[in-house]
Amino acid sequence: MAIEKKKGLKKAALSDLITYLGVTAVFVIMSLLQSRGMLSRSLSGQLVPICCYVVMAVSLNLTVGVLGELSLGHAGFMSVGAFSGIIAAMCLQGHIASNPVLLLVAMVVGAFFAAIVGLLVGLPVLRLRGDYLAIVTLAFGEIIKDLINCLLVGYDSRGLHFAFNFNGKQNVDSLNLAEDGIAIIKGAQGAAGTTKLATFTAGFILVILALVVVLNLMRSRSGRAIMALRDNRIAAESVGINVTKYKLMAFVTSAALAGAAGALFGLNYSSLQATKFNFDTSILVLVFVVLGGLGNMRGSIIAATVLTILPEALREFADYRMLVYAIVLILVMLATNSPRLKAMLNRAFSPIKRLFAGKGAEKEAAQ
Repeated sequence: MAIEKKKGLKKAALSDLITYLGVTAVFVIMSLLQSRGMLSRSLSGQLVPICCYVVMAVSLNLTVGVLGELSLGHAGFMSVGAFSGIIAAMCLQGHIASNPVLLLVAMVVGAFFAAIVGLLVGLPVLRLRGDYLAIVTLAFGEIIKDLINCLLVGYDSRGLHFAFNFNGKQNVDSLNLAEDGIAIIKGAQGAAGTTKLATFTAGFILVILALVVVLNLMRSRSGRAIMALRDNRIAAESVGINVTKYKLMAFVTSAALAGAAGALFGLNYSSLQATKFNFDTSILVLVFVVLGGLGNMRGSIIAATVLTILPEALREFADYRMLVYAIVLILVMLATNSPRLKAMLNRAFSPIKRLFAGKGAEKEAAQ
């Protein structure tokens, strides 16, 4: 039993290492191509958003694939992180000279506030199950979007100024900013005049951090408890697993990672509106998760990357690109659920698996 457990841990560690090396290799290749001007302007502009969507897919997979709860409001956490990160960056840009440090602070702030919102939402919501949970998280995402559409934020020498334009009669002048003040968020106009701080390197680091957090959580005792809740809640409760604790752990971790991705995403643009984080964005991220495979982080990375690039790659076929996009989605879903295709892939990769297995056996014999 102990030997089998040891082999399982080695197999998981090898799988995680392959994921890290694959992401690193892609980052190095894309950085070299970008530095030599071999990437199109469109693709270069997509590098940071791709990293953000990869983190969103990995974090949502923690909730949907590992925890087994359907959440349709993940874009809400991203929006909380985006606008709180923008506020932090704009307020501190006169006090922190280094742009990488300023970006780091903004991402930490975005993750913190998204985690707080995730905790507040998760406490009542995670008592629900199935469709009820999905509907409530969907409503949460729409509420966050509407609140940001009413939010007015400014900063001057006296500090932060907030106002909510619920009646439609207030504007930036209602903040009573001093002459040195700046309006950061202007209601439905969103954030404008934001200093662009996001970089592809920061996106790569965030992707690696998200993978380290999620994969280590999955391999840990807490991760096994979370998966036990997914597989059979009643059985898990019967052996003393705290349902609320472990559900909140997964939900809040997922929200925090989404908040950090949102901060990076928001600081990649000079202007940003809350409508960017609507229901469609939540569904898009869910498509990444389902297409890549529930609980499969490597699949989520590939799906998020391909489906973010694909619409732009098909832009020259303007009249048919969304039709082609939908057909590709259908074909991929059919392929990933085909036992015959899975068997073919297993046969194709079996020599590589045998090679690694042979090396492992040699090391064990040497020991």
